[in-house]
Amino acid sequence: MSAFVRALVVAGAVVLNVPVNTAFAQDYPSRPVKIIVPFGAGGPADIFSRQIAQFLSENLKQSFVIENRPGAGSVIGTDAVAKSPPDGYTLLAMSNTHTTNESLIPNKPFTLMKDIVPVAPINYSDLVMVIHPSVPAKNLKEFIALAQSQPGKLNYASSGPGTPYHMAGELFKWMSKTDIVHVPHKASGEARNSVIGGHVQMMFDAITTMTPNVQAGQVRAIGTSGEKRSTILPDVPTVAEAGVPGYESTIWLGIMAPAGTPKPVVDKLNAAINAMMKQPELRAAWDKQGAVPMSMTPEQFGELLRKDIEKWATVVKVSGATAQ
Repeated sequence: MSAFVRALVVAGAVVLNVPVNTAFAQDYPSRPVKIIVPFGAGGPADIFSRQIAQFLSENLKQSFVIENRPGAGSVIGTDAVAKSPPDGYTLLAMSNTHTTNESLIPNKPFTLMKDIVPVAPINYSDLVMVIHPSVPAKNLKEFIALAQSQPGKLNYASSGPGTPYHMAGELFKWMSKTDIVHVPHKASGEARNSVIGGHVQMMFDAITTMTPNVQAGQVRAIGTSGEKRSTILPDVPTVAEAGVPGYESTIWLGIMAPAGTPKPVVDKLNAAINAMMKQPELRAAWDKQGAVPMSMTPEQFGELLRKDIEKWATVVKVSGATAQ
């Protein structure tokens, strides 16, 4: 076959593939869709993914089911998605854990932006820095002074290497010049229970899930991680204003799919998720929890992912964070 004929065959295949993909998207989904959450139950990714699944089930008239596959800092569940057929029937619920892991865990069995494609972001929220009530510190400056006087003696919990809670802790250590030992857990619920039970002294947790524990007096909030104070914990200063100028760290969530998933399917899912983000009742409910809806095209979400990968690569390098 000549080069010219081969070129015509390839071009014809591309042209023919357009209506095939379009027709596929029109029928999609024709069977249940699985959303793999590579984190434990009870955390933000799990909670908000279940809300997404319920909305998509109602909007697209097909079941969207959640499957939790935690472990290895989200690598196990994410690898399962990366190796799934690219047909839109297996999706990934992800967070900035994934963009951090690109530099923190370089020998993963997948590459995020190569093996998985962006679909849509979901929301973002601040973190809250909490300590157990037994810790002899009433505010952030006192906690920093305590940590500096006892290097390596205090611990902080996270839901695993590369998670926003881990990286928020490492960024805090670097910027506050403290030596606090990272204690990774399998899920955010386990980490939360550890600090509530006093087994570890400190944790950065999503404000959406830890606020009830703060209000119940089970932990003491000494800082929030955003650029300005949280509307749901307005009496708690930001970490930046309380003693670590310039500190900022948030948790955000999104949906991705295996590379090769037809663009019309990605666009259909993106449109449905963006429609959910515009619902006034949802925005009001999330506002009370401290979560802010995000709405982007797949391309815009991809750009956010690339920038976040660069940001956390720098933090990993300067902080010396490891995937312990």
